Amino acid sequence: MYGEDASREQSELERTAFRKAERKYKFYYDDSSKSSKKKKRPKPVDLTEVLDFKAISSSFCRDENLPPGIVALSGGFHHPVFCLDSRPGFYFIPGALSIEEQCHWIRESLTSFPEPPNRTNHNAIYGPIHELFDATIERKVLVEEENAVTSFASEPGCFERKESTRRWRFSEENSARLRGNGGKSVLASVLLRKLRWSTLGLQFDWSKRNYDVSLPHNKIPDALCELAKQMAATAMPTGEEFKPEAAIVNYFGLGDTLGGHLDDMEADWSRPIVSMSLGCKAIFLLGGKSREDVPVAMFLRSGDIVLMAGEARECFHGVPRIFTDKEGAEIDPLESHLLHEGNNHFVDYIRSSRININIRQVF
Repeated sequence: MYGEDASREQSELERTAFRKAERKYKFYYDDSSKSSKKKKRPKPVDLTEVLDFKAISSSFCRDENLPPGIVALSGGFHHPVFCLDSRPGFYFIPGALSIEEQCHWIRESLTSFPEPPNRTNHNAIYGPIHELFDATIERKVLVEEENAVTSFASEPGCFERKESTRRWRFSEENSARLRGNGGKSVLASVLLRKLRWSTLGLQFDWSKRNYDVSLPHNKIPDALCELAKQMAATAMPTGEEFKPEAAIVNYFGLGDTLGGHLDDMEADWSRPIVSMSLGCKAIFLLGGKSREDVPVAMFLRSGDIVLMAGEARECFHGVPRIFTDKEGAEIDPLESHLLHEGNNHFVDYIRSSRININIRQVF
């Protein structure tokens, strides 16, 4: 008994401050009930220390009061831009995107952004996948064609798997079931739910952790470039303009997290990363230059934009939780607008998901 307690205490001491915060806010089911018949419920979490910039903005616009350590700037937006004294180079713009803009970028993130030559996390297994969202709506199945092969690295002693050379194609669900040829298949809806990232512009090589300019790619869409330039202006050196060259789109579902990390593959850290939040509310952790620094927790809602430049680029950050319950997600206006437009399939997805688009200047 004493040995178990000592081991647990040692484990607690070995955890970094950032890791402790991740565990504090992460989604867990309440396992206090021993009955398997009862519906699992989320374990309650203490949110009293989470910064709420929506509430801070409302208070500031009403009487110009701000909590200690928070500064408001005028960035030319309909909401003030907030900074943290303790994290130079960090900027938070609450409600920066209108409902119409949010709906537009949700649609683009699900239909256009995962399209080849943009790469996704599915490329390694299935190769380029076309029109995944449409295939999901049409209840199609991705089917492996006969005599397909997979390539492996050819260098002696190298066992790293290369991108799949198998041939896959979408098929009607019923016809795929009737094929009976032993080929593998996967529902488009499953692939959509397992979509975790897509890359725009210059393509990021996750295995080498750098940008591979030799990979086929399209330029970032003009509308996204212009939005990023407008939002980045607050964090840019005087007289210089942000040049969007790459973007990573992250897709989160219930229980998904983004562990503490640094975005350090770009050449000039004085240029900000422009990060847009869409869909369900999340908790964002902004740490310091060491994992031992206690991170600041804050809510990210749909339409919020975060900028990280200069010293803030050296800060560990991550997303330990998203809220998918109706009250916690806070997406009622978003749902209403999408439903009014007849975009029911987008509503079905976003009710339990969060999308993050972060745009970078690489060189």
